[in-house]
This record gives sequence, C-alpha cells and structure tokens, in this order.
Amino acid sequence: MSVAPTHARTMAITSGKGGVGKTCLTANLAWALARTGRRVLIIDADLGLANLDIVLNVSPTVTLHEVISGACALDDAIVPGPGGLHVLAAASGAADYARMTTDLRERLPELVQTLEGRYDYLLFDTGAGLSDVVLYTASLAQEVIIVATPEPTSMTDAYATIKVMATTQQRRRFSLIVNQAPDEPQALFVSNQLQSVIARFLSDGGRAPIELSYLGFVPDDPAMPRAICRRTPVMETAPASPAARAIQALAQSLETAEATPTKAFSA
Repeated sequence: MSVAPTHARTMAITSGKGGVGKTCLTANLAWALARTGRRVLIIDADLGLANLDIVLNVSPTVTLHEVISGACALDDAIVPGPGGLHVLAAASGAADYARMTTDLRERLPELVQTLEGRYDYLLFDTGAGLSDVVLYTASLAQEVIIVATPEPTSMTDAYATIKVMATTQQRRRFSLIVNQAPDEPQALFVSNQLQSVIARFLSDGGRAPIELSYLGFVPDDPAMPRAICRRTPVMETAPASPAARAIQALAQSLETAEATPTKAFSA
C-alpha cells in the first residue's frame, strides 16, 4: 500500500453503554465517507469482543492482534471492505488483548502514526465501557464521538464517559450522535439533557468549558437490523431508508465540521 501525502482525521467512536448500535453506525458512516472519495480505514478497537468483520462481511486471515504482537506486517492485516473503505479487524475472544498490555501500549501509537499518513479518516470502533483499553485507544484519536440512545441508562453512561475522558485526558471537546431515536425532537432532548448536566457538574471556573457538539441522529429504523442480518451496510441494502439518509447527513456534517487539531495527549 503506497503512502499518501496526507494526515488523517482520527476519530474514536465510543459509547458508555453497550448495545447502542455503535459498530453498525461506525461501519455505515465509514461507507458513506468512502463513497465521497475519501480514503477511510476502520480499526476494530474492541479488542476483546471484536465483530466489525461480521458486520462488514470481511474475512481477514490475520488481525490487529498479530500486528501488535509482531507476528505479521501491518499491510497484511488491512483488507478491503464494501464501498471502497478499508478494515483493520481484530479477533474476538482474545483474552490477552481485552486488557492493557505492554505490546498494545507501545505498538498501537506507532501503527496509528503510520496509518495517519495513508488515509483521510481513521475511525476507531472502540469497545463499550471505560476499560483501560477503551480509554487508551480513545486517547490516540483527535476527536471523540459519543454514541447514545434515548434510554436513560445510555444517557447516564454517555455522561460518565465524557466525565472520565475530560478528567483523565484533558479533553474539552466531544461530539454526539443519538442513535435509535424515534424522531429528531427526542434526539435533541438527549443532546440538551447531556449538555445541561455537563454544564452543571463538569464546569471548572479555571478551565475552558467542555463542549458537546450535536452531530445529528439516526432514527430507529427496521432497515438497520435487516442490513445487519445480511452483513451489508444499510447504505447499500436500503439507501433510501430513513437510517441511510440520516447517516449520509452525518457524513456530510463530519466533512464540514472543524477537525480538532490535536490528540488528547501524547501516548
């Protein structure tokens, strides 16, 4: 793979709570960005329970785990996916990488630095929760996108994720996508509630305020689970569906949004 003269926007797409549709959303968002001609790589950073390969119907012979351990070259683990995107998959059930290791801490920043010169977008599909691996992976990204649903548990965990990352990584800017919302008023309610709680409990008079930018929402749409069962992006199986149109709008928002210039901290 040739090295392109560019510097990628790196985005960690994460959620406090599991089951919010984060991986499927990430896959479709990457597809939409790739279809604009952007060079897009998704990195499956859910290193204990990876399933991006299933969602995108790709079958890598080696994964990120072998790259980190030094068993194979980086290029050998990157495979083409639908819509022109590329995938760096991980393995599921790999207990050694479900927790922080020396190899992971040392090798992952090197890999990210190499890949930043080859792509326009690097999307990290992190695991759910606040494990050391999730936080470390997110720390390597310039931007963090929180995925939440209107469920109270999801909103609570989204706030907790923002709080921890703001505290441990000195991040002041986050973006929000509300998934599986019945309509936009409900999605805006989620965004407004989170912004209100952040302003109330995470304000620090001596520091810049924490910003949570609302990127948009994806409606609860039966086309999405049907696409998952077919292991194909909804952007392909049902491009006129409400979910696909919403994801296309999100991709356009990302294209026009200002990129965060630096990572949270140097790893």
